[in-house]
Amino acid sequence: MEPGTATSAGPARPTDAIGAAPTTLAALHSRVTDWFTASARDLPWRDARCSPWGVLVSEVMLQQTPVVRVLPVWHEWLDRWPTPADLAAEPSGSAVRHWGRLGYPRRALRLHAAATAILERHGGAVPSTYDDLLALPGVGTYTAAAVAAFAFGRRETVVDTNIRRVHARLVGGSALPAPALTVAETKRAVALLPREAALSVRWNAAVMELGAVVCTARAPQCDACPVLDACAWVAAGRPAPDYVPKGQAWAGTDRQVRGAIVAVLRHADAPVPRPLLLEAPVDLGMGSSDGATGPAVSLPGPLAALHGLRAPTEQLERALAGLLADGLAEELAEGIRLPG
Repeated sequence: MEPGTATSAGPARPTDAIGAAPTTLAALHSRVTDWFTASARDLPWRDARCSPWGVLVSEVMLQQTPVVRVLPVWHEWLDRWPTPADLAAEPSGSAVRHWGRLGYPRRALRLHAAATAILERHGGAVPSTYDDLLALPGVGTYTAAAVAAFAFGRRETVVDTNIRRVHARLVGGSALPAPALTVAETKRAVALLPREAALSVRWNAAVMELGAVVCTARAPQCDACPVLDACAWVAAGRPAPDYVPKGQAWAGTDRQVRGAIVAVLRHADAPVPRPLLLEAPVDLGMGSSDGATGPAVSLPGPLAALHGLRAPTEQLERALAGLLADGLAEELAEGIRLPG
């Protein structure tokens, strides 16, 4: 069937966005964005009063992290550091310390580096163009496009996991997108993007929301979909995916051990002696909350959690070496601490 042609079985389906009829795309844009207007979650970074810095922080925090976990940390960050200059004035370790339990703490370092670059190169104002955003440390193609669109209203092709999945089902007829972004997917996203800037921003946000809350990976809520009758995947009988997505392992991994070490450093009020990280103390309960007795770590809970993993010494050493190499920790004569 040619793109945008109608059949006796129902309305036209944009089975391939490349060359799809403008009227068909216009209807698609309208239905999805109207649904978004009525159903979108009330998130603070979507508020018109949210600063570009708030949008940038949200986009970095939301990478591989659910909204429910991001919300409290995002609010804390914006209260503590309402501008890039405020964060840049702090040592990078403060960003890691206040990253909470979001995971992937290198993102905190990247935000700190981006804030410093924004202050030095742009006078403290988040740049508004894709190219200038992309030139910031730690900002990739997705984040640059998302911030340019959502913070500055620019027409940019935003493609995240949720958008890719909606496009794959609605237009491509596949249960899931390819394991990695393909050239064909990018071309399809470009072709689907409305030409008018304001509508393109709305479309990006709406499709992303549709993938996050309705067209989900494991249990799509098709009955709630505003374009169910136009979905190529549904029309094809909801075929199963041709591959099984691999979940990211956590228990027993170096990433788990790294996270546990960072938790110790975040709660320490002084550098932590290397042996204390690599060897479990005889009594993890020693030390007082006010630091009057016992080791430098005044809160033994994170230390107990680290050694409760029962990771072998070589894994602890490897994880610690990785943190030091990545700049997430630094070693002084007194011990290990967060950077700065």
